[in-house]
Amino acid sequence: MLIIPVKEGENIDRALKQYKRKFVKTTVKNQLQERKEFTKPSVVRRASKQKAQYIQSLRDAENI
Repeated sequence: MLIIPVKEGENIDRALKQYKRKFVKTTVKNQLQERKEFTKPSVVRRASKQKAQYIQSLRDAENI
């Protein structure tokens, strides 16, 4: 549970902004999206391989 301390006289919009920032940092949103639908392990592996290949190609292009 996220707790945002609000000081006396502090604007509520600022507290909401802090809450949103903390919410994004805790990766709760990503976990909820992952649980929404099942992805096969083979698809997850393929995506991670493609990501690794992409990163490697960027590094190779940088070294040339």
